[in-house]
Amino acid sequence: MGMIGGSLDAFIGGVHRRAAIMDGEIELVCGVFSSNPEKSKETGKALYLPEDRVYRDFEEMIAKEKLLPLGERMDFVSIVTPNHMHAGPTKLALENGFHVVCDKPVTLNTEQAEEIVKVVEETGLIFCLTHNYTGYPMVKEAKEMIASGAIGKVRKVIVEYPQGWLATLVEVTGNKQAAWRTDPSKSGAAGGLGDIGTHAENLAEYITGLKITQLCADLTIFVEGRQLDDDAHILLRFDNGAKGILQNSQIANGEENDLNIRVYGETGGLQWKQLDPNTLIHKTNQGARIIRTGVGNLSRAAQVHTRIPAGHPEGYFEAFANLYRNFAVHLRARWEGKNPDPVYDFPTVYDGLRGMKFIDTVLESDKSDQKWTDFHE
Repeated sequence: MGMIGGSLDAFIGGVHRRAAIMDGEIELVCGVFSSNPEKSKETGKALYLPEDRVYRDFEEMIAKEKLLPLGERMDFVSIVTPNHMHAGPTKLALENGFHVVCDKPVTLNTEQAEEIVKVVEETGLIFCLTHNYTGYPMVKEAKEMIASGAIGKVRKVIVEYPQGWLATLVEVTGNKQAAWRTDPSKSGAAGGLGDIGTHAENLAEYITGLKITQLCADLTIFVEGRQLDDDAHILLRFDNGAKGILQNSQIANGEENDLNIRVYGETGGLQWKQLDPNTLIHKTNQGARIIRTGVGNLSRAAQVHTRIPAGHPEGYFEAFANLYRNFAVHLRARWEGKNPDPVYDFPTVYDGLRGMKFIDTVLESDKSDQKWTDFHE
């Protein structure tokens, strides 16, 4: 693996590195970790990389790695930069024969996302988008239960992602994570909607297997002086006739990362919370059944993504690691001329494009006088 972004003082780069190495499938061999050459060198040194494999910029890294022999050069690149620096490295890596793992959202805007889809299709290379919440065992179990009819036809979906860390104008205090996420030139046209709302959208469609067809959105900037939305309420319509509610907020004081989803069908319901990820609750009018990671007769999808015995907590890093492990399974199958087992799934470039179109549709709906806006397929 080569890495673009993710210096020592960056949050998500460290998460990706820890997740990637968890199964012993992937080794970090090179990188350009910052636009600041000294910071990039410091990071490479701290990670025990040879000096000649720590590059000045991503163009140099891709060009020089391509010249190295197979078995020595990087096989894929992990892109962990802010949103505005996703498209360029992704496109160049693919055009030079390197597979890509990219943090979400896939690009700064839909036009860039469509271009990346085209390059992926032209090259046939593997692209993984790290919507990491799809990697949790109980999310897999919920998806399998709904697909098997355990709660009947889905009628209602409620998905929420409240945070409180941007309840004040944190971005002017020197907080790097807040600064780029609230800057339209680096984050894109959406703030909280792009940062966490797309996670909620992706989770709702992944678990239910349904697609959003229409939505009615209300975005707000509550904190004076902020440039991008920090709160969203969205009504949803799905392609099977189900209705839904999606809300995300970064001004919900006291909340951490309380991503949660409730899905109600004709015969039952399911509930999952990221703050208690080992638990899935199956509800019926006869009572509730608690389903736990590693316990009982779980689906194969849940079992494959469970890492440790029951009773031990699995969380954020393990879910991320499941995506990297699954990506590695597909890459190994490619090399061996085999078809990968579909149970080892991960979000693709098409999920990334759908996330960007979700943002576009929400922004259009928020500005429109019409009650409902068709999803931009």
